[in-house]
Amino acid sequence: MTSSVPPARRLGRVLLTNDDGINAPGLALLADLVAGVAEEVWVVAPEKDQSGMSRAVTLTTPLRVEERGERRYALTGTPSDCAIFGLRHLLKDNPPDIVLSGINRGANVGDEVPYSGTVAAALTARLLGVPAIAFSQSFAKGGQVRWDTARAVFARSLDYALDLRVATNAVLNVNFPDVDAADVGDVVLTRQSRGTLDRIDVEPRADMRGGTYYWMAFRRHMPILGPDTDAGALKHGLVSVTPLGFDMTAPEGIA
Repeated sequence: MTSSVPPARRLGRVLLTNDDGINAPGLALLADLVAGVAEEVWVVAPEKDQSGMSRAVTLTTPLRVEERGERRYALTGTPSDCAIFGLRHLLKDNPPDIVLSGINRGANVGDEVPYSGTVAAALTARLLGVPAIAFSQSFAKGGQVRWDTARAVFARSLDYALDLRVATNAVLNVNFPDVDAADVGDVVLTRQSRGTLDRIDVEPRADMRGGTYYWMAFRRHMPILGPDTDAGALKHGLVSVTPLGFDMTAPEGIA
């Protein structure tokens, strides 16, 4: 698909992954966008949807991989498994310059960040010594995903994130707002917000045989937040870029 969007800066070898699965439209879009600016693109993604898997790693069952095209692989594992498999097996002798995860169907902001497989794959890559950026496209419940918005703002968002990564050496969590491409504002540096997840419900259902099964569902809440937060930036039509790290220490606990 030809795009009039200005290209991002050139990249070398790039590994792509996600948590929505190998056939997800967001991954296809990311591959299309990166193909124009990278020397070589590899894809290792879950063979099915692995949303909400966080940083889970498969340790008790074997993994299987299927080649789905040139430098394109589907793995029977989690997003973190995919990052590990790509970096420690497929590309162990020629590691990528960067790992890009996404583009996720839905925002990864606030209280939901720790649950995100998209973000987790990027964190796992960074833990293994490779720079990484996660990308997500926000959308309203019941609405259409504005993939055209992600396409339009990807290049400048990537450039911003790459500059910030050099300055901070952090994993970058990039979220695109749920607005038309023409209405997107600036790319801004944000912090992770709190209070965006009201609760997690367990919903019982009855099957045709009289048995009971359950669905879990996030119940979201959007407090009033400023544009200096990830969720607040999205509400203001801005692209949010949040540096993430590994230190989970609660400072008030050791003060």
